[in-house]
Amino acid sequence: MEYRVESLAQAAGVRVDRVRFYQSRGLLPAPRRVGRTAIYDDDHLGRLRRIRELQAEGFTLGQIQRVIDQGPEAPQESLLAALVEQSVGERSFSADELAAETGLPAVMVEAARSTGLLQPLVVDGQERFSEADAEIARIGLALIESGFPLHRLLEQAVSHADHMKDLCDRAIDLFDDHVRKGGPTAGDDAGITGAFQRLLPLVTRVIAVHFQRTLVTRALERLEGKEELGALEAALRATEAAHLEVDVSWR
Repeated sequence: MEYRVESLAQAAGVRVDRVRFYQSRGLLPAPRRVGRTAIYDDDHLGRLRRIRELQAEGFTLGQIQRVIDQGPEAPQESLLAALVEQSVGERSFSADELAAETGLPAVMVEAARSTGLLQPLVVDGQERFSEADAEIARIGLALIESGFPLHRLLEQAVSHADHMKDLCDRAIDLFDDHVRKGGPTAGDDAGITGAFQRLLPLVTRVIAVHFQRTLVTRALERLEGKEELGALEAALRATEAAHLEVDVSWR
């Protein structure tokens, strides 16, 4: 069946400007042109409905792009559900609710959001912050109260977010190539989901332990021969003993 943009939007339950927005983001293929008229088809309608379904489940447009681009090899539904659970947790918050929950002023919530440190999801058409965002906000507030200047923390947050996105994209590619599409769990919906849930805390711990170890080691190098060295050596011994606890209770 063929549709003009108005009839396509009506069939999908979205506004015309939303259709054009998805098209500008690459989520929706360009229509066929007949003169100056844009003609859409059932594939466009199916994709629009899929985008809406994934948004309702809590996925960001970036995540939806990855799922849709994989076409018939897109992740199984149970893996999608697991991703939503890991992203959102048991509770979610609006920006005002997050500020009230954590004590972080609303203006700082927006500043952290703009840097990518806080990453809301679209749930039922509304931006919602996860329990992970709440934990990050509390930590940020504690750092500010300890004397760290806000503008320097935000500078670090921008750099961290950029590097972390690249690291996570490469980790996802590894999981796709060697777990979801290859290896003993390939084609096994439950096995792939189980592998994801098992690997996530392990990867999180590796990154956290490595960061702590590197931070302490670099600090020791800078303070070699100074009075503060003794306290930092004790911290290094704790890191060497791998006693760092990574709390992922928000999951």
